Amino acid sequence: MEWIGLAVLAWAAGVLSAVTGFGGAAILLPVLVSRLGVREAVVALTIAQLCGNLSRVWFNRRWIDGHVVRSFTVGAVPAAIVGSLLFAAAPLGMLTVVLGAVLVLMVVTRRLLRCNYPRLRARGFVGLGAATGIISAIVGTSGPLAAPFFLGCGLIRGSYIGTEAATAGILHLVKSFVYGATSVMAPQAIGVGLWLGAALWIGAYFGKRIVDRLPAHLFVALVELALIASGIR
Repeated sequence: MEWIGLAVLAWAAGVLSAVTGFGGAAILLPVLVSRLGVREAVVALTIAQLCGNLSRVWFNRRWIDGHVVRSFTVGAVPAAIVGSLLFAAAPLGMLTVVLGAVLVLMVVTRRLLRCNYPRLRARGFVGLGAATGIISAIVGTSGPLAAPFFLGCGLIRGSYIGTEAATAGILHLVKSFVYGATSVMAPQAIGVGLWLGAALWIGAYFGKRIVDRLPAHLFVALVELALIASGIR
């Protein structure tokens, strides 16, 4: 029953991630930590998210912005390697507070000033990739941090979901290799991650059908609601 419950939870996380581009980790991580402990939970979540992001890449492959993905990857890959080596010892308290406040303020400021999210050039996405890579490796996920910048580039619906998933998938792949090389990838964590990854894939299929039917303004509003919820949490 516990495995079935985890699968149902992962399915819901997959639907949410397929609609907003992130949020699945926020649902799964607390449960995994309570069952596996922090270290194995981060590893299991990494494997599950790798599967989930690959599913969103596949379902939105025609709309992925390759230029953004390449620029993001240049900064993300080395940063993810460094962050993966440091994640067990990093102080997370202040980082968590700062990230949450930034997410909420970005959405609120945009609404109050009626402006767009920041539009980054290629170099900007290299820097964003570096920051996201370190944070993702340390706390398990960083999707909400990058989301406003993808929106700022005019990415919407399938292009937003697919591009975000491609960058996140690269991060999780790098982290998986480093976790394996440093012997922190326990068999139990691998098994749980693959089980949850299969459920995330199914959830992504249903979420894709929802995204295709959403008006552009409603899609952005849903992403912003998810950003605020993630920031507050």
